[in-house]
Amino acid sequence: MKAVRLTKEFSFEMAHALVGYDGACREIHGHSYRLFVTVEGEPSQSEGDPKLGMAVDFGDLKRVVNGAVVEPYDHSFMIRLTPESEEVVEVLRRHFTKIYAVEWQPTCENLLHHFAELIGPQLPEGVRLVSLRLHETATSCAELAF
Repeated sequence: MKAVRLTKEFSFEMAHALVGYDGACREIHGHSYRLFVTVEGEPSQSEGDPKLGMAVDFGDLKRVVNGAVVEPYDHSFMIRLTPESEEVVEVLRRHFTKIYAVEWQPTCENLLHHFAELIGPQLPEGVRLVSLRLHETATSCAELAF
């Protein structure tokens, strides 16, 4: 049987700031992110398999993405760790738990690469990540295809 692609949508709220950026996004601001995860696999043809006819159970995909991305990053703040941002991170961590100081600029493009690294290894055997599309706003998104 031919491989089939499946897509599931996820949403979460996250704030960030782009350290060193020359526009408005250098300020702390938030987004209602929409993440579309597309995977590919061959549907099971095994009569005894409870997943007969499925390439991947949407429930399994939901567990992976919720655990890897949605739960950790929903209602969080992300900033690139630089000498200029160290003090901000220190103060925020004294008051809040979901503060992510990362080595890269938390742009939509870089978030896609990060999320792919988190999701890909956790997918069930025989299922591969095909693409991720991340909507930062209603009219702006980035897509990463493999």
